[in-house]
Amino acid sequence: MDGKSMERRDFIKSLLAGASVLALDWSLFPTGLSAERGENEFDAVVIGSGLGGLSIAAAFARQGFKPLVLEKHDKPGGYATTFKRPGGFVFDVSLHSTSVGEREGIHNLIPGFPEIKEVEFVPHPNLYRAIYPDYDIRVPQKDLAGYIGMLTSHFPDEKEGIEGLFEDMKGVVTDIGKLESAKGQVDLSRFPIDFPYLFKSYSKTWGEMVDARIKNPKLKAIVSTLWGYYGLPPSKLASIYYALPTISFLQEGGYYAIGKSQKISNAFVEFIEKHGGKVMLNSTVQEILVKDHTAYGARTADGKEFTGKVVVSNANAYDTFHTMMQQDEYLKEYLARMDQMTVSLSSFQVFLGLKKDLTGEVGITDTEIFYVTGYDPEAEFKAALKAEVEGGGYGLALYDNLYKDYSPKGKNTLNIITLQGYDFWKKYEADYFKGNKKEYRAEKERLADILIDQVEKTLLPGLRDAIEVKEIGTPLTNVRYTGNYRGAIYGWDQTLDNSGQSRLPHTTPIENLYLSGAWTSPGGGYGGVIWSGLECFGEIMQKW
Repeated sequence: MDGKSMERRDFIKSLLAGASVLALDWSLFPTGLSAERGENEFDAVVIGSGLGGLSIAAAFARQGFKPLVLEKHDKPGGYATTFKRPGGFVFDVSLHSTSVGEREGIHNLIPGFPEIKEVEFVPHPNLYRAIYPDYDIRVPQKDLAGYIGMLTSHFPDEKEGIEGLFEDMKGVVTDIGKLESAKGQVDLSRFPIDFPYLFKSYSKTWGEMVDARIKNPKLKAIVSTLWGYYGLPPSKLASIYYALPTISFLQEGGYYAIGKSQKISNAFVEFIEKHGGKVMLNSTVQEILVKDHTAYGARTADGKEFTGKVVVSNANAYDTFHTMMQQDEYLKEYLARMDQMTVSLSSFQVFLGLKKDLTGEVGITDTEIFYVTGYDPEAEFKAALKAEVEGGGYGLALYDNLYKDYSPKGKNTLNIITLQGYDFWKKYEADYFKGNKKEYRAEKERLADILIDQVEKTLLPGLRDAIEVKEIGTPLTNVRYTGNYRGAIYGWDQTLDNSGQSRLPHTTPIENLYLSGAWTSPGGGYGGVIWSGLECFGEIMQKW
């Protein structure tokens, strides 16, 4: 058997192993017993209250177990948080658009948690708007056929390729559904026949998947507009990681939480504590307690120790093993594998509170806009790595168009975002964390001014004069508030060798230590990290 065949067979086996977890019947999971415990004894100690940590803690609590969540920040949620500024402005750190279920006409069904009902989501009027030099495209909400028709009207010669590409994307979803339904009972010899879309896509990048169907370079860029949501350009991004969430957005729609992302995080905390769990804020974990290569708890910076049957790290994987425990020969191979992985891009954001309703005056009704100055995502990625914003594009969120009272009456809340690499900011790192921020502040103001000028020139005339409040978030800001290594917003890059079932798993070489969140399976994004918690919980329940 040649190397390629071995690689395919290994891939199929790993898929089957993953599908067995996905297909678990949650009603068969164990439930917690009302055993007597000490004040600091828990069934699970969860490090970090990002949505991946809150998700798994909520799963433990729902089944009657007693979880503890330790969070270093003064509010729960990680990137799913908000912050307030004078003038009545409340800014969302990261939420742009996510998937959510519907029941009785209301979009309030968070995947995996039907009991949480207090967070209502509203649909974007259009999924998003993409402005290119020659095209201004508003992608319709929950209307894949309409989007295909729109693309075909712009590129009639590519009609067959456009339809074929979206058939491929839908086919991957169908094949994964069939795989889950099979519950691991799959004839490996028939895998290419029974699961054709999955089989032909698993070893391709998104760029290769597009190239197989489309020739026009402008169209290739347009159908890849959302690469920024996933952190890698088409040439590097695993095809399945782009195809699955993107086709879900196109078919099921994109939604935003009324009350912003903090309401999602708070709802998880309320659920956890209502069901007997505990969430402790301002509690930085200094050390994961390990004996005989087995985790049994965590020690916080103030010296308190908490024990559990399992420890789940929702902190970034790099610091979990490099700063929270002793590195010894036992972890050598595992750490060597992590050293081979690349960390995702970070972000640079300009949060603006406007003293008037400028979007209403200008007449913009969109909620999410991607302004792109060319048709080369590879060049955009290289510019992001270097923090080059001059002449580049940006993302713009105008969520006053989503629901009433998003901002104080008569005002606007805006968010300008661009992806950036961490290395550009590393020269300011030491001084930043010592509180010496003069040069750092000058640089972030310079970049923010460039982006503000670009938005004013291209979409919102009069923007600068309308600004009442301005806040700037850089990769170093991300490190400070979330603790994510290199300010990453997607964990490890979703490359072919670290995506899907080949991604860094929930299990670790340390017995009873698990990972949940963007740094493990399935990856980043609100839906991704919530599912990561459920997936990790399923694996623990299998073992228990």
